[in-house]
Amino acid sequence: MKKFIVTFLLCALACANLSAWGRFGHATVIAIAQRHLTEKTKANLAGYFDYDLQEDAVWMDIHRQDKPIAYTTAWHVYNVDGGFRYDPNPRLKTGDCIHAMYIADYNLKHYRELSDSAVVMNVRMLIHFAGDMHCPVHSYIPGPRNFWKCSLNGEDLGTFHGFYDGIPSRLWPDMSPDELAAQLDDCRKGRIRKICKGSFADWARDCGTRNAAIYEINAPLTERLDSDTVEKSRETVALQLRDAGYRLAMLLNLYFGK
Repeated sequence: MKKFIVTFLLCALACANLSAWGRFGHATVIAIAQRHLTEKTKANLAGYFDYDLQEDAVWMDIHRQDKPIAYTTAWHVYNVDGGFRYDPNPRLKTGDCIHAMYIADYNLKHYRELSDSAVVMNVRMLIHFAGDMHCPVHSYIPGPRNFWKCSLNGEDLGTFHGFYDGIPSRLWPDMSPDELAAQLDDCRKGRIRKICKGSFADWARDCGTRNAAIYEINAPLTERLDSDTVEKSRETVALQLRDAGYRLAMLLNLYFGK
């Protein structure tokens, strides 16, 4: 029965209008993390998930409108201020992506006290929102929102936000998440530890600072994007996917590696 449910979700995924990174990008973040999980972490997670975590990569997107968790709809984005510091703007009344990370962090630090279903839900939150917080258009910088209509070399892209949500598939169209993870995972342990230092708010500032590059590439912000915007975005997108994976692995090892 569980395998049927997973298969159904994957089929629904192909038709869904997903946000941050799409399935390919989110699965890549998880694949990078999986390359750095300890054997103890893998064993403890296997007690709750008898399938690959990549299959839950966009579970939070698919179910965000379900009544029991509809309050999480705004949790996929967050604001940063002019200095790219995390700004818990009251416009996002039910919380935001960083708020969601703190909730999952608190719960999973005590995961042995939770029901199995609560552990699964919090891991789904963690693996998804760790990806979301690194997506270029999910850290809202001061200025115009990123939902304006745009085109690229005559191709109608929908919105600027939607275009960058799906940009990993444009950059690496012929690769699987595991193949891309192997390519992006290029840091030694010391560098990874440095990337993973700090609080979620510190990570948000790192993300906001780096993600601003996509607006600089396309300045001034008009309907027609820079003709080379995909290639010019490669470094930012690659680094954000990589760092999201490293940070996710650190968190999963922290909770489940004991």
